[in-house]
Amino acid sequence: MKNLKVVFMGTPTFSVPVLEKLIKETNVILVVSQPDREKDRKGNILPTPTKKLALDNNIEVYQPTKIKEEYEKIIKLNPDIIITCAYGQIIPEVILNQPKHGCINVHGSLLPKLRGGAPIHHAIINGDKVTGITIMYMDKLMDSGDIISQEKLEILDNDNLDTVYEKMSHLGASLLIKTLPSIINGTNQRIKQQESDVTFGYNITKEEEKIDFTKNSKDIHNHIRGLSSNPGAYCLFEDKRLKIYKSELTKELSSSNPGTIIKIDKTGIYVNTKDYIIKLIDIKLEGKKRCLVKDFINGIKIEEYLGKALR
Repeated sequence: MKNLKVVFMGTPTFSVPVLEKLIKETNVILVVSQPDREKDRKGNILPTPTKKLALDNNIEVYQPTKIKEEYEKIIKLNPDIIITCAYGQIIPEVILNQPKHGCINVHGSLLPKLRGGAPIHHAIINGDKVTGITIMYMDKLMDSGDIISQEKLEILDNDNLDTVYEKMSHLGASLLIKTLPSIINGTNQRIKQQESDVTFGYNITKEEEKIDFTKNSKDIHNHIRGLSSNPGAYCLFEDKRLKIYKSELTKELSSSNPGTIIKIDKTGIYVNTKDYIIKLIDIKLEGKKRCLVKDFINGIKIEEYLGKALR
């Protein structure tokens, strides 16, 4: 496949293993990424992960602000195939219709389940036990194109967003490379998605990051797992934002109002929910560094926290 001219469109770290495989196996002629926005602690703008990898491999990078208006460069290159993975913008039809082998997307769910920009977050938040990767043809609607191949991944009880994200990114890369030959020689299957089975995993809003302690402990635990470590689930403690990165379920029934802190020790902060007490283990209080509770309690008076509410 070394003669296959590929335009790759992707932005975050999830896209990097896919791009690495494509650089090794094909002829990547352009990498299209979202504009650089992330900054380091000194305020310096950082290149996107895919841009950095492309430049390290002497591959040209294109970063249009609005791809629906700035696509001529891609068209002029006349790629054999366009492959997208977590690019971050809707691809216009003029691009979708251009390559002879089509536009192929690497999507982080078992479509038609969880169409959208945050399928891994939602799979964990929903308490799903299985997720997976879908290789699909793109069309003008979001994640609605024909399925080419899929591979499942088990979500373990001790998984969180970071661990599943990492495993899924490598699964996507390997499945794409296994699937590409059948796309090129036309022997692949095209499976229509069943609209009756469609669910959505849209990007997480700021409001959805907030923990609701009136829910049951398992739902809260999955919420925390599904947002750890970025963006991180949070609640409020006396008008300060408290981010929670790790929690643990207990078998102790809640004894008072949801959100009430009933105990703090070196293993965690114990909080009432709708049903069982949940233990918060890895936290970051606004104005302080992220740490385990065993380190957090070294700088506080525990009695000042007991009986107060997280909301």
